[in-house]
Amino acid sequence: MLSDFEHLSARERIIVALDCGKEEALALADELVGHAHWLKVGMTLFYEQGPAMVGALKERGFKVFLDLKFHDIPHQVAGAAASATLSGADMITMHTVGGIEMMRKAQVQAVQTAAEHGLEAPITLGITVLTSMDKQSLEDMGIAREVVDQVCALAQTAQQANLSGVVASPQEAALLRELLGQAAYIVTPGVRPVGAAIGDQSRVATPLQALRAGASHIVVGRPITEATNPLQAFEDIVASIEAP
Repeated sequence: MLSDFEHLSARERIIVALDCGKEEALALADELVGHAHWLKVGMTLFYEQGPAMVGALKERGFKVFLDLKFHDIPHQVAGAAASATLSGADMITMHTVGGIEMMRKAQVQAVQTAAEHGLEAPITLGITVLTSMDKQSLEDMGIAREVVDQVCALAQTAQQANLSGVVASPQEAALLRELLGQAAYIVTPGVRPVGAAIGDQSRVATPLQALRAGASHIVVGRPITEATNPLQAFEDIVASIEAP
């Protein structure tokens, strides 16, 4: 099944993860201006710099994936979604294990806050099973399902809560595309170019494999940010996607 994202260029579907401090993040952003479309701000950078970092990246013309993985009681997560929307984030995340009511309230609050302030509502994503986890990780938590079954079950709760889509490993992308339909955002971390170190990821694929499987967007961090030439590393990934 083809997705609604097939018309996007390769560079529009790559999210570069800035999992570092302020100075390095801004230097990387300045190097990628005019090349990358999306940058990810995760916990490391956001807890250091706060909403100002989102603003700094938006001023440089990037779309910002604010990946804070909200997980709390519905009232708290709704408030977090409102704050993230006001920061200018274009994409936000929350843990599906927080429950349908939590996700639904966050979605409603994000849309409402955007409307009240003349902003575009952010894309809302439910975290399924982290890409660093495997079957043993689930068993250690008392979850007997296979990883793919757990991912699909949690993805369905995100859809019931009216989220825009989910975050999952590229290994589940094809099943999720069938399950969630053509319009769902399926964002896949755990993406590694051929020859790159896997690091702390367990369920990985190459950029081209992830997109062919059904991912709408892929997240790539260290293979770009820790490269000797980050811009060249980014462009090499673009080329590897466009070449076929």
